[in-house]
Amino acid sequence: MNEIKEYTEKIFEDIKHIDELGNEYWLARELQSILGYNQWRSINDLIVRAISACKESKYNIDDHFALHRKMVDIGSKTTRKIIDYKLSRYACYLIVMNGNPQKEIIALGQTYFAIQTRKQELSEKEYNELSEDEKRLYRRNQARKGNYNLNQTAVNSGVKDLARFHNAGYKGLYNGETADDIFKRKKLRYREDILDNMGSEELADNIFRIAQTDAKLKRDNVDNEYTANSIHYEVGREVRDSIKRLGGTMPENLPTPDRSLKELEKDKRNQLTNNKL
Repeated sequence: MNEIKEYTEKIFEDIKHIDELGNEYWLARELQSILGYNQWRSINDLIVRAISACKESKYNIDDHFALHRKMVDIGSKTTRKIIDYKLSRYACYLIVMNGNPQKEIIALGQTYFAIQTRKQELSEKEYNELSEDEKRLYRRNQARKGNYNLNQTAVNSGVKDLARFHNAGYKGLYNGETADDIFKRKKLRYREDILDNMGSEELADNIFRIAQTDAKLKRDNVDNEYTANSIHYEVGREVRDSIKRLGGTMPENLPTPDRSLKELEKDKRNQLTNNKL
């Protein structure tokens, strides 16, 4: 049973993408290949049925099936535009549930997406209704989980000095700043965590860096520390360049919140304790 779980996590997690806001998604064309469908119309039939099921469940279609057009190379220096979809985890779940469970990969997909569809994930509307401090707590938890996975991937990729590895990512994203430089710029107290002292937007920038580095290390089968550090730097730089192209605020120019998340979490614990008294 454990072997099946590891297999499903690898095959479906390896094609997962993370957008600029830290939201996960899958591309239908990549899912098509994993599920063993040679022709687009086969997976498209499942998508049509999944969209219908999504509508019946009163969910916003665009939140789960975002139409995505892209240019592909078809040879002889010629390209053409094809249709794809950015799929949420829920959308993937609906697609595989409409597939043939007699196909082993479909059955595995049904199990994977059923188990992994996280009910605690907030919808876009729910997230937007959170206060800034609540958004910070939510994003910090995502960053914590992401860094845990990234550390495991980095070690498997040959990284021995995790501090240097993480500094490479920060240098790319923060225009040369190391974790210590960020710590000093934010004027933090001894042993405070820089991620605990970021706003939700800055955390989202780092979540994107973390997730994309994790995915690229796996995708490229990196097996040495030098390449891993270089990739982390390059991904950080790419995220920075994306922010610049979109007209966003550079992460080092975003304000540092007045209170750290450790203080907020302590207040929350005290409030819960007082409520029990």
